[in-house]
Order: sequence, then C-alpha cells, then structure tokens
Amino acid sequence: MSEDERADPGRVPQGWRAFQLDNLTSGAFRENTTVNYQFEGETFHPGANACWKTTVEGLDRLAQLGRIQKAGRTLRYRRFLDDFPAVELTNVWDDVAGAADKLYVVQTSSSVVGRCVLMATDPGDLVLDPTCGSGTTAFIAEQWGRRWITIDTSRVPLALARQRLLTATFSYYQLKEPAHGPSGGFVYKRKQNNKGEEVGGIVPHVTLKSIANNEPPDEEVLVDRPETDNKFVRVTGPFVVEATIPTPVDWEGDGIEDSGAESVQSYGSFVERMIEVLRRSPVLHVGGGRKVELGNIRPPAKSLSLSAEGVAFNKVRLKPDTTTDQAITTDRATEQGQPVAFVFGPENGAISEKLVHAALQEAQLKRHTHLYVIGFAIQPHARQLIDHSADMGLVPATYVQATPDLMMGDLLKNMRSSQIFSVCGLPEIKVHKVKSVTPGAPKARPAGAERGEGVPASDGARGSGGTQSPGLYEVELVGLDVFDPITMKTDDSRRGDDVPCWMLDADYNTLCFRASQVFFPRTGAWESLKKALKADYDESVWDHLAGTRSAPFEAGDHKQIAVKVIDDRGNELLVVKALS
Repeated sequence: MSEDERADPGRVPQGWRAFQLDNLTSGAFRENTTVNYQFEGETFHPGANACWKTTVEGLDRLAQLGRIQKAGRTLRYRRFLDDFPAVELTNVWDDVAGAADKLYVVQTSSSVVGRCVLMATDPGDLVLDPTCGSGTTAFIAEQWGRRWITIDTSRVPLALARQRLLTATFSYYQLKEPAHGPSGGFVYKRKQNNKGEEVGGIVPHVTLKSIANNEPPDEEVLVDRPETDNKFVRVTGPFVVEATIPTPVDWEGDGIEDSGAESVQSYGSFVERMIEVLRRSPVLHVGGGRKVELGNIRPPAKSLSLSAEGVAFNKVRLKPDTTTDQAITTDRATEQGQPVAFVFGPENGAISEKLVHAALQEAQLKRHTHLYVIGFAIQPHARQLIDHSADMGLVPATYVQATPDLMMGDLLKNMRSSQIFSVCGLPEIKVHKVKSVTPGAPKARPAGAERGEGVPASDGARGSGGTQSPGLYEVELVGLDVFDPITMKTDDSRRGDDVPCWMLDADYNTLCFRASQVFFPRTGAWESLKKALKADYDESVWDHLAGTRSAPFEAGDHKQIAVKVIDDRGNELLVVKALS
C-alpha cells in the first residue's frame, strides 16, 4: 500500500484487498506436520524443530485459495485485513476525545460513556450514575435501551439533564423479542456494502484454521451495530425527577456528624444548624426591591411546633428622588421590630399541612405578627394553607424556599446570602374544558405521553372542525405570582410565557409528580428536537411546545391535575387543582 492508501483506505481501488504476511509455522516438532511441502515447483520445510500450523491437506486448501506466498526460503500465510473487520479494544483508548460543545464544565464525551455502557451492560440493564453533571450517562443509557438512575446535589445539572433528555432523538433499534422490550435484546445481522465490506452487527472471523479445515468462520457480534428501522424516530421514554435531602453522616464514628468540616453546620441538630444559617443570612429578598431583615434569631423558650423566634424589620426600597436620583430605604434604627416565628420543614422530606397548621396556631397564641415556614420542599395543601392563613383569621405566613446546597456546609463559604433563601409565589393557572381536538395533530410524540396527553395541538386551529370528544381539558399557565410578605399582595407577577419551564401532570396522585406535558416558553429547547425529527409539522406545533396552553387531555383516575413551574432560581413551584 502507498502512503496515501495507508492514510486513506478509501483510495484503495475497488476489488483490491489489503493483507499482511503471517507466520505459517509453529515452534514444535510434530511427526505429521514437520514434513516437506511442494509449492510452485519448490520444496519447503518448516525446520527441524518446527511444524506447519496445519496438515498437508490444509496447506493444499490454503494454496488453492491463494492464501500462501513465498517469502525468501519459507512460506507465509496471507492474512487479509477484512478476515476480521474489527479490532479488540485494549485499556488505552486513543481513538476518543473530550466532549465537544459542552453543556457542563465537567461533561464527559458521549463516546467514552457509550463504550463503558456497551461493554459492561446488556439492553434492559440498570445503569446508575451518582454524579449526573450534564446527564451524559442517562442520555447514553436511554440511547442504548438501558434503564437508568442519575443523581446530583445541585439543581443546575439536573435541569440541564432534564432538558437534554426531553429534546433528544435516537435511532429505533429492532427488537429481538418485542414483547419484552429492550431486555429481550436487539436484532443483529450480517450485511455487506457495495464494496463487499462488512457493515452489519455480525461479522465473520476468518482464521487460518477455519480455511484449512474447510469450516465456516466464527462470528462475532458488534454490540454497537444493531439493526435500525428508519421509519421511526425514537425519543426519550417516561422518567421522573425525585428529590431527597442528604442526611449528615458520622463518617468517622466519633459521634460528630460530617466530622472534619470546620463550619458550624457540621455540628448539632438540624434545627440548630438552620438557626445558625439564618443568623448568617438574616435578609430575605422578596422581589420588587423589598426585603425583610431579621434579628435576634433564637430558639423559642417553650414550643411544641415552632423552631425559632426573632424580630423582623421591613426594608422598603422607595422610588428614586427626582432631585437626587437616589434610592432611599427605611432606616432600621428608626423602626420597631415586629416579633416573628419560624418553623423549619423536615430535613429529608416535604413540609406537611399538619406541621403548618400546628405552627400557625402556636404563633397565633404567642402573638407573633408573622410566621416564616422554611423548607426544601412543601406539599401542595400545606402551601395553600400558608397562602390563605390570613384569610382564615390566623397569623399571616410566608413560605421560604431553602436551597438544597444548605446541606453541603462547605459551600456556604462561597455562597451569597441571596442564594440561600428565596420567597416565591405559586403558579396561576386556568383549567379550560374543551369539546374538540384539532385534526392533523403530530403523529410522533414523546414515549412518556400516554393516553394522548403529550400530543401537541395547534392553538390557531383549535375548536374548528375537530372530532367531538366531551370530557377533555386544557390547562393554561397565566403567570407566576411572587408574594410580598409585607403586604401579602402579589405585586410582582410574571407572565406565563416568561418562565424557563413548566410541566403538567394530567393525573396527579399526590405522591409523585409525573410530567405528561412539558413546555419551555423562554428557551429554544425545542429547536434541537425540531431539527432532529426532520418531519413535516406545522410551525404552530413548536409554538405550542414553547407556549402557555397544554394539549387536550382526558381526566385521569384521580380527577386532579398538578402544574409545576421552574423559576429563574431553579425553584420548583407546584400547584394542584381538582378538575371538578
């Protein structure tokens, strides 16, 4: 082969085959193969202390097939490159590189993760990645028909992975046992292209032994070459995002949780740690330039439900003075602090309605002017009780979302106070009952969209010419309310088309939120899916997926829906509404 042909095997003329000369002898004396052999009028001998690798009959068969060649005073075996068109992988992978177009700073190359998944698992197996990052492992597992669980301590990588999975497309692999899904295995076939090259998932492994003994060659399965069906475009199947709060662990067994850490968060009870965090970050930013400054935060003297007490100073940013053009805030020294109470939700769960009710009653008896309910997650009914506590004649209350990073004490050294606690409102939604479904809705839909819940419909054509189907509903995201705990009014609201992401569970069971429809109003997330599907869809379909109104759906068994909105800070805000 010339240098050009070695650099680019495609330059080799069709019909020509690359080969190299291999040893035809073995270093051992054997009576029936340490013999003379006649080839092209010459006599060859393997040597006194060697033998041919096959019998004389086998040598004749190799000669007939053009597999023997003279090389000096001995014979050599012609081993063609396409005898086995695959190369065994070693521990050194010099054919892969780092990830291109990274979504995440430590994103791993898909080719590296894919190779690991393929060599260590079978279709249908479960793959666990405890460091999610950009979700490459989940993406690869989904691509190759593996089940997966991926975990991270921050909301940022989980949000990236969720969007990456929701907008991904994959080849559809033929199933060996369709009834069993991917766990039944994929279909592999032996195929050749017009050049005679093996391009299928089954490749022959031609050896000297198989040729000499006139045996069919062994076959190897290349697991990364299953048969694909180009009539289908596969998208990510149904998955759910769960949240748990990590528990401090006594790693050293010395009676101190998270021993070795220098911060106070490593010691004492959860309540003591949360009080210390509040003391370090005593300002709650509530939007619109307003903030609440806390002081004298301490454990309550006697309490059944409350976690802490303190005083609050309402800092209100006034309009700039027209002469000085400077913002003015109230002075804490001139204010009378108002007594307030705090209740902390569980370290490893959501705040319950029972806990909120008990805390409200106790705060009322102790004549507190406000109750701050601080937690990592909250049940929908508990949130409704908080928002309507003043209407019920109880102490006004505010839910304060705490970042899960609080449980990683060392991160607080570099965390701004505004990142620890955030006061947020609830999504404002409307449920519409519809009587028709727009014909011609897209045939392709996410695998998780069962019962027609995920079939996008055109807003422009809705209600005209559709099939009459009573009992269908649509949900509209009107906006996102941000509550002001000073006035208990929703002065700072955001339109529904100005949120990063919102999701609908069309049959919420109160235990697990399952997104049956997902929308990204403020991003171009659907553009990648739109390009990858390469199908003919009306533009209104993509407007719908980036919109504020769901596709029609039927009422489920639980007769209630839930809408979850992801705000700019990554908070997940959930509202539940009964369809009745």
